[in-house]
Amino acid sequence: MKKLFILIFSLFTITTYSQTSSFYKKSDTLNLKRRNAVILSESILAGGTLLALNQLWYADYPQSNFHLKNDNNDWNQMDKAGHFMTSYYIGKVGMELLDWTGVSKKNQLIYGATLGFSFLTAVEIFDGFSEEWGASPGDILANAAGTGLLIGQELLWDEQRITVKYSFHQTHFAKERPNTLGENFLQQTLKDYNGQTYWLSANIWSFNKESSFPKWLNVALGYGAEGMIFGNSNVANSMIQEPYRQFYLSLDVDLTKITTNSEFLKSVFSVINFVKIPAPTLEINTKNGIKLHYLYF
Repeated sequence: MKKLFILIFSLFTITTYSQTSSFYKKSDTLNLKRRNAVILSESILAGGTLLALNQLWYADYPQSNFHLKNDNNDWNQMDKAGHFMTSYYIGKVGMELLDWTGVSKKNQLIYGATLGFSFLTAVEIFDGFSEEWGASPGDILANAAGTGLLIGQELLWDEQRITVKYSFHQTHFAKERPNTLGENFLQQTLKDYNGQTYWLSANIWSFNKESSFPKWLNVALGYGAEGMIFGNSNVANSMIQEPYRQFYLSLDVDLTKITTNSEFLKSVFSVINFVKIPAPTLEINTKNGIKLHYLYF
């Protein structure tokens, strides 16, 4: 449920961006009305999401003094990969919205690109005051890494040559603990780490713009894990699960670099570009060694 609220925040801001980019061109100079509208909308959305999260999630658990919780070994760090991606994309949308308003590049990075880290840090503070959870230093580090990837590329290349992507396939593990791993497909996309894969997708042409490589062609490195029914491998859990890590090498498509005159398609491509396109994939895992997937989701 908590991740669902974070995802809603991400998708809502992405949708907002797609609508604005469809109907209005980027302002060449600072447009105060646009900037104020963006700041007000983001503040209301973020505040409303945190309030709803507090009432619908944290209110069901007893409160405590602020404390930390070391969960870095849980789920083979797949949850940390999720934090990394969420922080990256919320910050990316925040930066692009400010770019649409004509805000300077420096302020885009300071106030927009850091939006993901700021929002997710607020969630960690909520965790810290919950007796059930506790603020996770690993989550905070993952949030910072996602924001760092975004800002670092803007400072280095003034563009995003490497993007974070996501793919999912259903697994049989969810049936063994549906309350934790999801009872249906939508829940499992959020909760079943066994079926999730997180990718760093690099656009080949952007590293050599004089080359003849297709502008939309990417190469992607992925990380996943399977065999996980419980988050950790304590004595009781280790008897019924055998978690292992998976590393992937695949091709991908940067949908935003596909040439089209349709503003609608450009918006759609921008919104769904976080999804890794299924493609032939080489897998190296810590259980069975090397596998070849003719088409990996």
